Amino acid sequence: MKLLLAEDEKRMAQALIEILRLENYEVDHFADGISALDSAEVNSYDIIILDVMLPGMNGFEIAKAIRKKGIWTPILMLTAKGELDDKVRGLDSGADDYLTKPFMTKELLARLRALGRRQTHSNDGILTFGDISLETNSLTLSCSTTGQSVRLSEKEYRILEYLITNQGQILTREQFAVRIWGIESDSEYNNVEVYMTFTRKKLSFVGSKTEIKAIRRIGYELRFNNV
Repeated sequence: MKLLLAEDEKRMAQALIEILRLENYEVDHFADGISALDSAEVNSYDIIILDVMLPGMNGFEIAKAIRKKGIWTPILMLTAKGELDDKVRGLDSGADDYLTKPFMTKELLARLRALGRRQTHSNDGILTFGDISLETNSLTLSCSTTGQSVRLSEKEYRILEYLITNQGQILTREQFAVRIWGIESDSEYNNVEVYMTFTRKKLSFVGSKTEIKAIRRIGYELRFNNV
């Protein structure tokens, strides 16, 4: 999983990076709020970890800006503050969870695992975007407008799951290849294009107004054409 870590305290950042990489997380680290926000807006992450006290922009401001952009990547707030008002402010800003410093490594990793599960599965096992819903247990794609549904292949399901859980972001072919075929896979990037075509056909079959938009020389984005 790929994480964004925004932490300006050097020793804390180094310790977290080491811990996370030992757990096989890929980590992008930023020591100021503006750089962290810029990266969150243009890159795809599985979880975002924000320290509250950051130069440039604080964690509350970053979380609000991320949510305003329609990015729903799970956010974990880290802070030395333990007051109830600060916790409430963090959650109201768009954070999904809140961890007060100092904390135990086991608790941090447990919180990250929980957020990772939350990212790919809703409470009722259904992911939604626009007029479509994706049932995680049966791999079924349904359209609320037409009432039609169709079963997806595993690859088609994972493509839509990845797009829905990263809605509002453009995902590259390379990101899809790594996420779906695996970083050690020898599959060519044209496999991504082939399965994008298959997935688009399933969206068309159920009559959805949701489309997978190809962004020239960049990647793909999920869009809902409510016209």
